[in-house]
Amino acid sequence: MSDEPATRRPQRRASVRVRILASILVVTALGMAIASGTAFFVQREVELQEVDDHLRTTAQRVEGIVTRMPVADAAGDSAAEQPPAAESTVKLLESIMTRIPPLQHDGSIALVDAAIRWKPPTAPDIDLSRDEDMLARMLVETEADGAVIGTVVSPELGSLRYLAMRVGVEGDPAVGLYVTAVDLDAELNDVDTAFTIYALISIGALALIAIVGWFVSGRLLRPIRRLERTAARITASDLGERIPVVGNDDVSGLTRTMNGMFDRLDGAMTAQRQLLDDVRHELRTPITILQGHLELLDPEQPDDVRATRDLALDELDRMARLVKDIEALARADHADLAQVEEVDLEELGAQVLAKVSVVPCRQWAQQLRATGSALLDPHRITQAWLQLADNAAKYSDECTTITLGSQVQGGELHCWVQDEGQGIPPEARERIFERFGRVDTGRGVRGSGLGLPIVAAIAASHGGRVELESVPGLGSRFTIVVPVRTGAEERTEG
Repeated sequence: MSDEPATRRPQRRASVRVRILASILVVTALGMAIASGTAFFVQREVELQEVDDHLRTTAQRVEGIVTRMPVADAAGDSAAEQPPAAESTVKLLESIMTRIPPLQHDGSIALVDAAIRWKPPTAPDIDLSRDEDMLARMLVETEADGAVIGTVVSPELGSLRYLAMRVGVEGDPAVGLYVTAVDLDAELNDVDTAFTIYALISIGALALIAIVGWFVSGRLLRPIRRLERTAARITASDLGERIPVVGNDDVSGLTRTMNGMFDRLDGAMTAQRQLLDDVRHELRTPITILQGHLELLDPEQPDDVRATRDLALDELDRMARLVKDIEALARADHADLAQVEEVDLEELGAQVLAKVSVVPCRQWAQQLRATGSALLDPHRITQAWLQLADNAAKYSDECTTITLGSQVQGGELHCWVQDEGQGIPPEARERIFERFGRVDTGRGVRGSGLGLPIVAAIAASHGGRVELESVPGLGSRFTIVVPVRTGAEERTEG
């Protein structure tokens, strides 16, 4: 046998739809059970209290008959006259049984010297004479107190709540016992029936909730299932599919968010493929040049070796600059990498002018210089501004003037570079901001085609843009426009 443990299949969990519905049903059933149970026991206690009140009232009436005091009638509503004093215990019990007839679910009986002597004149619901052992126990229980209210479970009669009282007439040695009892099962039958009906209605309600909840949860979760299927179909080669948005609830909001994520992924993958294609295209030329010259190189000719070496170094330098520009563009594309700080705008303009003024064969001037401070990444803004200045120097004639300027206008910082070159043709003004996009000026200027995309990415990382004004033959003006935010505004928002 192999020592390797057997591969365990992942356990299939219940779907979200089933778990949601099960949770709703469990909570609903628990709430119904607590509510019905509480109501059942409260109502049961009320019924039992009414039984005890009835027995206590009966005890008072019996006591009134024995002492010949006016007492309430059987309904407990008015006073009634007492009969003349009984001559014997037998007559007293006869008077009690006649004046206190049993009510519904009641039964009563009278005993003289432990022998059954009187039963109610009307047929009672409970025939207490059927359980003689119970009557014997009641005789014993009443020896001490004379009157007892208690509960007994009789094999013959069921659960009873009873009143047992010893009665007698002075001078008569006979011992009388009056017993009345209430059938608790019959008294509580209405409560049990109501609870049973409630339970049946609750089961029906739970079934209805389950049916409605199944269809409602299915309808609400349908976009999520559609989202799962769409996400499973989407691959790196096909990111164009989107999920239809229906409604305006939380699930619809999730769908919109996922569609936005797919848009960003699609854009990132498209940009990545385009970048790889462009890099492959750009690197193919220097590699072809190097390979061709190395194949034709004659190692025996020192001049040929020297010329090939110089050309190879030049092409390798160009490839190194291309890789450096690609790295700079990748960093500029990430806005979260911008490290903003409070920057003095006037000092920033002066530093940029000082850096470009060493470029030979060009006349540098500054038109305006912004004042105040703003939250910027000074290194990124300086990099973008110098890139514009470098482009202006490449594509303008020697001894021409290149003007730099900056100004705060309408809550935005404008940093521009204006040259006196040939200008940008209208049909090429969008292409030059694309990666490796170039304009053929006929001047033999070689570049990676990543300079302006880097400038645009840096401006975008600050929430800004790059604007172009160009007149063919008269020059161009590139402007970096970014919103101005101060440290005080940042603290206020925080």
